Amino acid sequence: MSSDPNLSKFATGSHDLPVTDALAAFMATQWAPSPLPDPGPVPASRWTGRRREAVSARFPGERLIVPAGVEKLRSNDTYWHYRPHSAFAHLTGSQLLEAVLVFEPNGSGHDAILFAHDRSSRDNGEAFRDRRLGEMWEGRRPSLSESSELYGITTENLNRLSDKLSGAAIPTRVLRGSDPRVDALVTARPEADAEFTAHLSELRLVKDAWELEQLQAAVDATTLGFQDVARILPTVAGRPRGERWVEGTFNTRARIEGNDVGYNTIVGGGAHACVLHWTANNGTLHPGDLLLLDAGVEVDTLYTADITRTLPISGTFTPLQRDLYNLVLQAQNAGIATLRPGARFRDFHWAAMRTIATGLIDMGLLKVSLEEAMDPTIGIYRRYTLCGSGHMLGLDVHDCAKARADEYVEGTLTTGNVLTVEPGLYLQPDDLTLPPELRGIGIRIEDDLVITEQGALLMSAALPREPDEVESWMAAQAR
Repeated sequence: MSSDPNLSKFATGSHDLPVTDALAAFMATQWAPSPLPDPGPVPASRWTGRRREAVSARFPGERLIVPAGVEKLRSNDTYWHYRPHSAFAHLTGSQLLEAVLVFEPNGSGHDAILFAHDRSSRDNGEAFRDRRLGEMWEGRRPSLSESSELYGITTENLNRLSDKLSGAAIPTRVLRGSDPRVDALVTARPEADAEFTAHLSELRLVKDAWELEQLQAAVDATTLGFQDVARILPTVAGRPRGERWVEGTFNTRARIEGNDVGYNTIVGGGAHACVLHWTANNGTLHPGDLLLLDAGVEVDTLYTADITRTLPISGTFTPLQRDLYNLVLQAQNAGIATLRPGARFRDFHWAAMRTIATGLIDMGLLKVSLEEAMDPTIGIYRRYTLCGSGHMLGLDVHDCAKARADEYVEGTLTTGNVLTVEPGLYLQPDDLTLPPELRGIGIRIEDDLVITEQGALLMSAALPREPDEVESWMAAQAR
């Protein structure tokens, strides 16, 4: 601290007492060994090596840098629960804070080097002095040798990264935006860095067998979360902030079964279901209304599910709700029917939208022909079904988002793609084009599927979709 007495009134940022010499000397002695409980290689390490090989082959002779990222500040000195960048996790199987994966060209390919924090030392007091990285504050961190064993990658101390990057000039590409300190170490090459980022995203378009196992585990855990919600729904109907009871119930399951939720849980009762990303979740769940629950468990390996069900809060659909629900279900079935290797990615969206538009015309809401409604230069049907009908799924809920359009949204499906199909109908409560009985109803049905050689496998089939089955399932959970 500055010796200027005029500055002594300002806070130092810490509410801890100073460490005395006696305490420091005492803390440096008499500690038993504390090895990691499971020092063996992480299961993902059987797959990450071949992923790194694909990256190496794509960019020969260039240094490639993939940071894990830094903690995100929530408020003052508290941070959001840390999660590494998905590209880093995909290539390493690691979730180490602030670690950096470097591909160093070696003439015939690349040497992969993981730069990471070493285990905090008890000898110099780091373990108890460092509130941010000390293991008495944040928990046991692997040593460098343990990291090498866990992830199958040569590991060096993170404090050597700057020297490594300041050496001989080598063409370098960086995955930017996740660690500002790494960004500052290397001169940006905007086009090269963007190409590198796109490739890392495209590398995840086709899931390997291990990834499919993780995604199915995420779907299965999410199914349990939906069962939990159906079980408590009768007891929270009518309570203030019933949406938060649902959110808390599902999120508890996510923390028990995995790392966290894969995205903020959407709990929309009544007209809140018409808000596509409703996450305030502060509404009352009124009997007779519908509940739209869009939620996904992110398992410990960071793969997430993404499932939506629209449930009658009272346990049974009204005739009008059933008719609208069946229209959305028909749209989803039409989209799913298009899924196969070689199909265009957007085929399922257009099939679903054609079904929705037909239904809107039959209800008299659209005063144009089907051909006019589907004309991409017109698109007025989107007033009632605003968003796209699905996306890739994996480590991110909207996975592979940085992929080039011709490799993803304008591309074709192939075996191993995992995606959602999620058409919806959102009849806004203040929409004067609608008769009063239709206003304030939102319905979405979303499932997770993997493209197979035969077509597509419904990974989330354990959760019913047919309205009769939904009602029976809800009754069974509530018993």
